[in-house]
Amino acid sequence: MIHAHLTIDPHFEVGPIHRRLFGSFVEHLGRCVYDGIYEPSHPTADEHGFRGDVVELVRELGVSTIRYPGGNFVSGYRWEDGVGPREKRPRRLDLAWHSTETNEIGLDEFATWLEKVGGELMYAVNLGTRGVLEALDVLEYANHRSGTHWSDQRIANGHPEPHGIRMWCLGNEMDGPWQLGHSTAEQYAQLAAATASAMRQIDPDLELVVCGSSSAQMPTFGEWERVVLEQTYDEVDFISCHAYYEPQGEDYASFLASAVNMDRFIEAVVATADHVKAVRGSDKTINISFDEWNVWYQSRYQEVERITDVETWPVAPRLLEDSYSVLDAVVFGNLMISLIRHADRVTAASLAQLVNVIAPIMTEPGGPAWRQTTFFPFSLTATLARDVALELKLDSPTYDSQLYGTVPIVDAVATHDGNGGGTTVFAVNRSLTEEVTLEIDTLALGGVSRAEATSLFDDDIHAANTLEDPDRVRPKENTSVELGEGTVRITLPPVSWTVLTLE
Repeated sequence: MIHAHLTIDPHFEVGPIHRRLFGSFVEHLGRCVYDGIYEPSHPTADEHGFRGDVVELVRELGVSTIRYPGGNFVSGYRWEDGVGPREKRPRRLDLAWHSTETNEIGLDEFATWLEKVGGELMYAVNLGTRGVLEALDVLEYANHRSGTHWSDQRIANGHPEPHGIRMWCLGNEMDGPWQLGHSTAEQYAQLAAATASAMRQIDPDLELVVCGSSSAQMPTFGEWERVVLEQTYDEVDFISCHAYYEPQGEDYASFLASAVNMDRFIEAVVATADHVKAVRGSDKTINISFDEWNVWYQSRYQEVERITDVETWPVAPRLLEDSYSVLDAVVFGNLMISLIRHADRVTAASLAQLVNVIAPIMTEPGGPAWRQTTFFPFSLTATLARDVALELKLDSPTYDSQLYGTVPIVDAVATHDGNGGGTTVFAVNRSLTEEVTLEIDTLALGGVSRAEATSLFDDDIHAANTLEDPDRVRPKENTSVELGEGTVRITLPPVSWTVLTLE
């Protein structure tokens, strides 16, 4: 039996848990919008054509801010196509995903859907093929009350009240050669700075996100952040991070340690942002919007799914519909641990994506919606991570991984509600074969009278929820919890994610 030890002290805080940390992402990609959130012919559809079963699952998931409408899609998007009478909206080629966009859903419809699920809209503007003027136009349309061309157009389109969007992304992954309008850091920084400055003339209190690197593996990573922030620092509030993970062959040991890479990514971006802050002598701190993260089997998309036929431009094709296993869910839960561990600087995050496309929620046209394995770590963390993240002392045995070197077998984070709401520990066991006994020192909590745990694991780490068997994998009560004098002991199964509540 492997043993690990964790010490919790509520006096050592990392930072507050921002609800925006539990955001998601809806892009006009595959069946995320059409057949996902919107299917007028579905038995549960409301008067707007939105699937009621999906609305219920999104509410259960507990997402906060939702980024829209992209993603790579936004760099070719004309936002005006998606407003006004549906019968007059043009169909366009979507070059990002080699599809046809019908524009049945646009800004107004999505804002209406967000009211149903209780989410906040985070809007991305097109800085790939467009620029300052279009950003000002959509801001005026969305947020200005009345009396101007675009605000009056919104009112005429049936939305008398402004949408009141506070958080805006200045483009998407402009460092990537795959991106329409791909540019150098210098070129992008000039455009982003000009756009941010202009938008602030309409509303100086907007929260603006500048593009960071699309992954830590990009050859310009680090230098891109430095150059972009040097030119935009005074005008923006966040810099973005994007990261996706998948196993390399059967190297599950490295895959299970993916959060180690996320930790290093975050810490490198923070160091670069703080370097620019120091050089400028600024009192302002730039935080991170980790507005794309997930497990994504990108190799399958590139090798199997990607549409390249110039004669084929389907509407809402089945793309990126990864079926997630227990193994994937454990890695996913560990990535959430990494985000919470850096809650002092990661103050917004968006799980990419929400429905059908690398998503925790899947749907079948005319049929059911169901929860993927990744649904559970997200929903439980969004519900139980409260108040502040704590700095922990964790002693764990290690193992050697091919990609990330020597890493701990156990990873964990804790949150604490200072208003009497208790303490929650989130932990993963990365071992493929061994149980771990985790002993938690709770003396500094002043007494624990109740401890309850739920674990996600299975004898088959490749087990998944599917249309045919949507409830194959569910979290299980972990009955191994032992409450002692100043300690709590729990057994973590191999390849497992666990949440433990202490009161």
